[in-house]
Amino acid sequence: MKIIILGAGRVGYSVADSLVSEKNDITVIDTDAERLRELEARFDLRGVVGNGIDPQVLAEAGARDTDLLIACAAQDETNLVCCKVAQLVFNIPTRIARVRSSGFALEHDDQLLGKDGFGVDRIICPEESLTRYIGKLVEYPEALQVREFAGGRACLVSVRARPGASMVGMRIATMRETAPDVAMRIVAIYRRFPDEPDRFVPCDGATRVEPGDEVFVLSAREQIPQVLAALYHQNGHPARPVRRIMVAGGGRVGMRLARQLGQLGRFHIKILEESQERCVALASELPSDILVLQGDATDEDLLSEESIEEVDLFLALTDDDEDNIMSCLLAKRMGASRVLALINRRTYADLMHGTQIDIALSPAQAMLGELLAYVRRGDVQAVHSLRRGVAEALEIVARGDRKSSRVVGRRVSEIHLPAQVHMGLIVRGLPDAGDAQGAAPAAEPQVIIPRSHTVIESNDHVVFFLPHKRLVREVERLFRVSATFF
Repeated sequence: MKIIILGAGRVGYSVADSLVSEKNDITVIDTDAERLRELEARFDLRGVVGNGIDPQVLAEAGARDTDLLIACAAQDETNLVCCKVAQLVFNIPTRIARVRSSGFALEHDDQLLGKDGFGVDRIICPEESLTRYIGKLVEYPEALQVREFAGGRACLVSVRARPGASMVGMRIATMRETAPDVAMRIVAIYRRFPDEPDRFVPCDGATRVEPGDEVFVLSAREQIPQVLAALYHQNGHPARPVRRIMVAGGGRVGMRLARQLGQLGRFHIKILEESQERCVALASELPSDILVLQGDATDEDLLSEESIEEVDLFLALTDDDEDNIMSCLLAKRMGASRVLALINRRTYADLMHGTQIDIALSPAQAMLGELLAYVRRGDVQAVHSLRRGVAEALEIVARGDRKSSRVVGRRVSEIHLPAQVHMGLIVRGLPDAGDAQGAAPAAEPQVIIPRSHTVIESNDHVVFFLPHKRLVREVERLFRVSATFF
């Protein structure tokens, strides 16, 4: 696929990194020549120096035969105008814009964003994606990751297995026998080894879950608490629910998150912000029951005064990676139950995740899946990049019939999946997006854990876990509908 990326900042860099690794033809446009040279030296892509709203610059970047434009420059206006020029002058089929302003976040407003407006097929807001994702981690405090599929009806969660939890130490086959009614499947285990990174462990019935393993589980949404309890709660004692939250950093992400959590009405929230001017703005815009404090989150005396030892979740969300890391380490040492650090540099996030810092979160990784769904071939509904972009979880819809598809009408045992690829679950009975009437299904959608005898039906949403991204094309090819396949 031929792709133009406007903007070589943090988001553009992360998007280019992911898409180049999938053998796409990438061109990046930016006004900063030095930044483009760095990208060209690091990745197999082409850089074009110039303003992305200039038709001549877009033409030089190859816009006339481009399949996808991703406009993620710093300014909303630049991204929106670039999409409009790409639509009117070059007829680029798919146009995605990064938009920070909530005033433009009206995806269903055809007048503003549609063909007669800015010509944007999809808007993405990294801050909004990040806020939504952190909200899931607050909802499930035992989880290291929570990814949704099939409109939230199914989830992929990862959790650090703790000694004393009911299913830790069991073989996977024994788990199935112990809880036959729980719709769950363990699709991957990453195990710690001395003096080396976590290593992927292939899963089958004989695999045993050991303490310290990072376990990836696919399950129906309503059964996620039960799954987490079986792998995390020690001796049947539930984890302390999240009630007291401290946020370090009152920027866009911190303010969005505080507002989102404040609307739920069940949290005690404090925000630490160094800038006096920003504190005044936060206090005026947020609900009165959210406490805004001016101060440095790496100040030990301040954390002690604010009873950090009683905090259930400490979130370091400033723009400074080092400050986020240090404040989390300090908060954890002083007694905070769980800490999360926002870390832009992926190498830092790799080093910190799962150590004294419970969760190290990369902002770009939180929204990358929203873009990857547009790059995938076939009827891909959702994509989530995992394990620092190495692994992936993929939701794809089965189309056609037994004559035109390699999967529809066939038992799971008859489908030749690549080695190590896990078919985790099937969601059946969702409305067909291709139905012109958009009729609701006759019954509630059903989450199915596939067995060898399970038959794939047309319009099934099938969720896979792939330990290596290079396997994606094989799965997509398998689900491709062909008029000549018999």
